Amino acid sequence: MNPRFLHNFAWIPPFLIGLAAVVLGITWMIVDEPWLLDQAANEATLQLSFEELFAGDENTHLPDYLTTIYRFFGLWVLGIGLLICAYVLVTFMGTPRSRATLLGVLGIFLILILYLAVTRIPLSPFVDLIYGMIFLYLVSIWASIKLNRVGN
Repeated sequence: MNPRFLHNFAWIPPFLIGLAAVVLGITWMIVDEPWLLDQAANEATLQLSFEELFAGDENTHLPDYLTTIYRFFGLWVLGIGLLICAYVLVTFMGTPRSRATLLGVLGIFLILILYLAVTRIPLSPFVDLIYGMIFLYLVSIWASIKLNRVGN
């Protein structure tokens, strides 16, 4: 198989994963009520609707607190996405070591995120996004293995 074709399939999927993280991070940072992005999953976990949760006097400032937590979360996700994109753009996954390093860390990260999502928030629309990221990850693994076999 053409090494250039394989190389593109080695670096583009991790870059797209990083780009998705950037978009998600920005989204969580700018949406007015970010906890509603996966409302069904959150309400199922809480076994309470947000309307009921916010109705109590003691929870008057809970939306402000949740907004702050989601902003920090969004910033972390944005930062991770930017780091992935930067690493990929700097190395272009051109050596076996650069591919193994990023794909090793990314693989552990995606497995842990999938585990948490499936066990804690299985109704979240983000579970499907994680499956999509894992597909991209597996494409990159496949291309990296093939590249290593042809000596690139």
